[in-house]
Amino acid sequence: MSPQPEVLFVCVHNAGRSQMAAALLHHRAGGRVSVRSAGSAPADTVNPVVVEVMAEVGLDLGREFPKPLTEDAVRAADVVITMGCGDACPVYPGKRYLDWRLDDPAGLGVEDVRPIRDEIDRRVVALLTELLPASG
Repeated sequence: MSPQPEVLFVCVHNAGRSQMAAALLHHRAGGRVSVRSAGSAPADTVNPVVVEVMAEVGLDLGREFPKPLTEDAVRAADVVITMGCGDACPVYPGKRYLDWRLDDPAGLGVEDVRPIRDEIDRRVVALLTELLPASG
């Protein structure tokens, strides 16, 4: 792993789960982790309900946009976390892959997206503990 770990979050549309995960990890890591997100079939915009629930926790996704998944992004990552992109996600030897099975927020209301956000945050905190163990 590089001195500053690189994490790539991937879902199908890069409009919900991966955007939330990237914002939460970026916020919690405080610049100690390089974070990217991408989609195997990117949407046109980030899900507005996702933008709303992230604003509730003080994170602004208003300027974010779905990005296409590229081989370069996968190659650069130390950890690739997939969220429902299935076979569309390229696999490279020597990369650490995690599959976070989470409900897709597409079509859901604020009340149903909050628990998804909170579960992603729990997983991000655990991942951060692995990536940046406390220095003694």
